[in-house]
Amino acid sequence: MSDEPKTYASPGDDPLQRVRAMIQFTPQAQALRMEVTKIEPARVWGLVPYREELIGDPETGVIAGGVITTFLDTLCGTAAVAAMEHPTTVATIDLRIDYMRPATPKRDVLAEAHCYKLGRSVAFVRAVAYDETPDNPIAHVAAAFMVNSSSGRKFGANLRGKK
Repeated sequence: MSDEPKTYASPGDDPLQRVRAMIQFTPQAQALRMEVTKIEPARVWGLVPYREELIGDPETGVIAGGVITTFLDTLCGTAAVAAMEHPTTVATIDLRIDYMRPATPKRDVLAEAHCYKLGRSVAFVRAVAYDETPDNPIAHVAAAFMVNSSSGRKFGANLRGKK
């Protein structure tokens, strides 16, 4: 196995395409048919389309909580990558999720994630899942991700310049 970190696209590529490529190579995201709908530096929006095979409770038709957790974990990781000047891989260190209500049956689950702090080796991200508006959340996440910084760059090379 190579010591070089995986890269999903060259630095000059469109960030949305880079994040979509990450999703393409994540089996769980593919199984959920997760989509990234919008990206900005350190911010990513996405959705998981409602499908009957994602239901956790057949009596209510509510999507399983594990689907929401997987979706938010993946979206948070993409937000961490979207915060980087030189994108590299990340791995979940910690993820705390608060479920606030069940998802509405037959509705897609939407989410937005924001990497609010990118350190030398750890990225901190918050996200919210919803089916109508972020003001009525299904779940909220606070997560930390290990940043692969062993690519031979100088210590802290991933940090974006202050704007």
